[in-house]
Amino acid sequence: MKANAPKRKVFNDAVDLLMEDMPVVSGKGISEISVDKIKPFHNHPFHLYEGDRLDDMVESIKEHGILNPVIVMKMDAGFEMLSGHNRWNAAKLAGLKKIPAIVKEDLSEEEAYVYVIETNLMQRSFSDLAISEKAAVLKARYEKEACQGKRNDILEEIARLEGKEISITRGHDDHRLKTRDMIGKEYELSGSSVGRLLKLNDLIKPFKDMVDRGALYTKVALQLAFLPENEQTMVYEIMREKKTKITIEMVMKIRSHSGALTEVMVKR
Repeated sequence: MKANAPKRKVFNDAVDLLMEDMPVVSGKGISEISVDKIKPFHNHPFHLYEGDRLDDMVESIKEHGILNPVIVMKMDAGFEMLSGHNRWNAAKLAGLKKIPAIVKEDLSEEEAYVYVIETNLMQRSFSDLAISEKAAVLKARYEKEACQGKRNDILEEIARLEGKEISITRGHDDHRLKTRDMIGKEYELSGSSVGRLLKLNDLIKPFKDMVDRGALYTKVALQLAFLPENEQTMVYEIMREKKTKITIEMVMKIRSHSGALTEVMVKR
């Protein structure tokens, strides 16, 4: 990564990583891949287009084809989408059997996620994202900063063991104490707001979707996020069956039994 790489809102090294392969359909390294051999990214946090926006994309592809290739990651069997989930979805609806793609190999989980997050933010601003999408972006940004802080700590520890001095640049504030506040300033959020959004990543997907639709209050969702996944699933299935809206009083009572929660307790 370049020492003076442009600062992005998510990963500081994302622009360098992406600009190496800015797609051009007629350019070198473009492959035609069967749409059936591609799967969605295993941890894709963004909603696909629906309604008029999807219809317009389908019609455009029918008329002009795929103007910019998607970016995929080579897997043991087939490919996993990194950038272009909406183009891929619209291409299938338009009846295309193959789409142009740039193929990436041997990416780490972090590098793959850079493509997923950053290419979405290049098309949409942070303020346009749904709540769960914002939470995913902040998680990626936070983990990047947290990992850098841990790396600095390790370097300092090694230097001390070797009896050497090492200069670590931490910015204006210590990573361990100021990461949320620092990220919050970049997104015009308070550190506590960043913390709340980060916690929403612990929700199961059905609850995330409910938050995005406005069917679940954020303050209730935050309390649900403290439950383990199996208990969240239990609560969701029971509430869906009963068609009951979850209140803050209900979720606080449920949380008090977490670890020994039963269906009977949820249904009371």
